[in-house]
Amino acid sequence: MEHHDTVIAAIESIYIAAAEPTHWPVTLQAIADCFDDVGAILIYGRDDGSFGVIESPSLEPVNAEYALHWSTRDIRALRSRERGYFLKRDVITDRDILTADEIETDPFYSDLLRRHGLKYFAAAIVSPDPRIEVALSVQRALGRAEYSEDELKILERLAPHVERSLRLSIRLMDAQSVQTGLAAALARIGIGVFALDSLGRIVFSNAASEVLLGDGLNIVQDRLVLANPSTSSDAVAAIRRALDGAPNTLSWDTTPVLVHRQPPKRPLVLHVLPLPPSKQPSNEFLASARAIVLVSDPVATGVADPALIRDVLGVTLGEARIASLIGSGISPKEAAERLGIAEETARSVLKRVFSKAGVSRQSELAALISRLASK
Repeated sequence: MEHHDTVIAAIESIYIAAAEPTHWPVTLQAIADCFDDVGAILIYGRDDGSFGVIESPSLEPVNAEYALHWSTRDIRALRSRERGYFLKRDVITDRDILTADEIETDPFYSDLLRRHGLKYFAAAIVSPDPRIEVALSVQRALGRAEYSEDELKILERLAPHVERSLRLSIRLMDAQSVQTGLAAALARIGIGVFALDSLGRIVFSNAASEVLLGDGLNIVQDRLVLANPSTSSDAVAAIRRALDGAPNTLSWDTTPVLVHRQPPKRPLVLHVLPLPPSKQPSNEFLASARAIVLVSDPVATGVADPALIRDVLGVTLGEARIASLIGSGISPKEAAERLGIAEETARSVLKRVFSKAGVSRQSELAALISRLASK
């Protein structure tokens, strides 16, 4: 029961951080507590080469030294980038990329980590935006056993919630919500945001959300209404679960809802985030909001959302990232360059995607992804 309670507490904290990005350090420690670990880190990189790091307070000393002297000597990061594409899961740990001898002798372990009382790690890769890749990494104290498969499954369970929360909070970080205020930041981000109270009434919406109304999605009596009956029930159920606020609902399905529109318009993707009450909400509407609905175009950037491809095709996120780029019409060589991996790796992963998707050519994959984004 205690273990279950820490997981639920972590998930609740994850969703508090959705609209309050300054809460992430506390959330990362709550995630680490699920494993009785020292702390956790979020590392997010964009396709323009920029990146950012958020850490639980317990890891500030080691991360400060890492940034100064070890970022180019991190054997785990160097190996994970390439070898992660060959795993059958989106969670990676030391034994996936290193031998036991390397773990004992490499300076990253024997020097940096040992001096700070650390050893093993486990990381989950998530994709809150087609242009952003995020690694959630938990750090284990020296002397404890490596991560078990059961522990990796717990991290896999937490990862989709982190991804869904980051769909909002990482955009708020970009919009500098702390400096500009939450309402101003929400007005600047490029996806639709609706905040709902406990009765499902809209208490806030931004300009981007209003542009999306009128075709498949409308507001009737202060409530969101979907025109297509086949998806309306899914959206209503997702919103109802979020508004209920019961702890068990926070571990339910995180799959998005597709909102169909009249051709040739693509469907919209709707993500529903539960919003647990915050003790010190940073904005007035957060005091009454109990759910946030995000609405976006899954191909707005010209590249299909890898997370959507992953969820629909049942592939890993690494496979989905390759499929997304190849499906947009670029070559495996260019896809590899964008992802920072070898062309041979991209081609090998592409073959697995072909096999899983039941296609044999790049053009067939592009057509399949186009259909997925228009179903």
